[in-house]
Amino acid sequence: MHFYTRTDRRGNTFCFRFDFCKDTDENRPSENLGQVLFGERIETSPYKFSFKADKACVKVCTKSYDTGSREDKLKLDFLKKGMELNYQHHWIVDNMPVTWCYIVEDNQKVCNPGFPIGCLVNQEGKPKDACVINADFNKKNTYYVFNHVDITIHYHSGDETNGMHARLVAATLEPRSIKHSNDENPTCEETPMDIPADFKSNLKVTYTYSVTFKQNDDIRWASRWDYILVSMPHSNIQWFSIMNSLVIVLFLSGMVAMIMLRTLHKDIARYNQMDQEEAQEESGWKQVHGDVFRPPRMGMLLSVFLGQGTQVFIMTFITLFLACLGFLSPANRGALMTCAVVLWVLLGTSAGYVSARLYKTFGGENWKTNVLLTAFLCPGIVFVDFFLMNLILWVEGSSAAVPFGTLVAILALWFGISVPLTFVGAFFGFKKPGIEPPVQTNQIPRQIPQQSFFTKPVPGIIMGGILPFGCIFIQLFFILNSIWSHQMYYMFGFLFLVFIILVITCSEATVLLCYFHLCAEDYHWWWRSFLTSGFTAVYLFVYAVHYFFSKLQIIGAASTILYFGYTLIMVLIFFIFTGTMGFFSCFWFVNKIYSVLKVD
Repeated sequence: MHFYTRTDRRGNTFCFRFDFCKDTDENRPSENLGQVLFGERIETSPYKFSFKADKACVKVCTKSYDTGSREDKLKLDFLKKGMELNYQHHWIVDNMPVTWCYIVEDNQKVCNPGFPIGCLVNQEGKPKDACVINADFNKKNTYYVFNHVDITIHYHSGDETNGMHARLVAATLEPRSIKHSNDENPTCEETPMDIPADFKSNLKVTYTYSVTFKQNDDIRWASRWDYILVSMPHSNIQWFSIMNSLVIVLFLSGMVAMIMLRTLHKDIARYNQMDQEEAQEESGWKQVHGDVFRPPRMGMLLSVFLGQGTQVFIMTFITLFLACLGFLSPANRGALMTCAVVLWVLLGTSAGYVSARLYKTFGGENWKTNVLLTAFLCPGIVFVDFFLMNLILWVEGSSAAVPFGTLVAILALWFGISVPLTFVGAFFGFKKPGIEPPVQTNQIPRQIPQQSFFTKPVPGIIMGGILPFGCIFIQLFFILNSIWSHQMYYMFGFLFLVFIILVITCSEATVLLCYFHLCAEDYHWWWRSFLTSGFTAVYLFVYAVHYFFSKLQIIGAASTILYFGYTLIMVLIFFIFTGTMGFFSCFWFVNKIYSVLKVD
């Protein structure tokens, strides 16, 4: 039995750059597509032991640093920098994260799937990060490296009568800093291993570990992740977020119901009872029936966005639904990303069909350009951004860089499966007639009257994204923490519920603003309905900028570019998704209200 150490691009913790003990005898295990795309790498570890065989203070290796060696100085400086920035080890045994459990306020136990490589006591004598756990870490301007770990393996004895063998159900450790007086025969009882900020004398760091096996038949194999998940104190915050979002949804639903059942019903009934001359004197949304279905400008681009948005929506819905059922749990590493990529590739048909059908509804005839843009525009932007970010990782020598072979495989999936399926969907979409509007369109466009400040396009679009973002910003904090702060994300039930609330909120907020603009006799609703809910992505980007400066400690131009590069990919996908939800809601709303008008 042995450990795997995991590295990823989220914290740039690349173990081959740090001067730790390495295992040179074994090869790296293979990873799935999701792990590779997400930047996760698994390396074999030199910490080895046998099942049920306890070990005490076993030496792994000794690292020496000579003041006369420039290479040694660089290695030690790099290690110090990692301790200062609270870089983390991530270990895996039997596909279980080796967790560091500690007590926080109110005697609450928290288990973190990672532990720091060391810590720092600054020049003022204030301990930072993990240095607060030990009162012996008291020297000013000193680093303390965690060169020893006490590992505890909990196992279930199984049932030999039913053929069930003993299984590992939990793995925890306690990091310690020890200055070994005897490197060959360590006792693991000495004072902490302190490293002065000034490298003035030769230094030796010996890495050791102890292993203890404990039988625990109370934890079943199926629930062996529970002790990690329960220890993360986020559920109360999640429920607060859900209740806050539900209040917004109920408020919007009440507004939409009032418009649909009262205002629109009375207006339509009164309009249909009038003769034509009296109807001409009416104002508001009823007067623009001859222009409301006039094809929008840049209908080609809008149809392409809507096709891609449909593809993203179906992909996200199925992925989150499968995650809620437990098929994409954290125990199955990389499964979430792999599932999302495979679904996106297979859903090219839906993108081509929706884009072609809407483009034909807009009166477009250049079908070849429409199909090509649907297949290549948005995926091309994402791939170019991803390739540039990966190029930076290559230049920096990061182990998180996606190999060239994987990039070729991604291109093969795109060009070999997704693009042909997009063409197939577009073929069936163009074979069908465009969506017939319920009212005829006048030949001469109606003049739009002077608009107030709140019914102008820009203020309406800016206001439209506030409510949807208010429904997700708390959940967004946990998602960003999971991506960038080495925290495991497991709350897919909450995420799926917030996803449904987001769809409803985007739809209802866009319908309300669309109705207000039609009442102001502004019939340019096509692009506005897309941009109103799509503007939520702008708030997402602003929040990501705030998170970067307030929560992360990223230094260097390369790491900053990587953060914003990957953030732009997320913002673009979110923009297309939310914009599509708003557009189709308004499309249904406008068709519904004008289909009941008796217009000659």
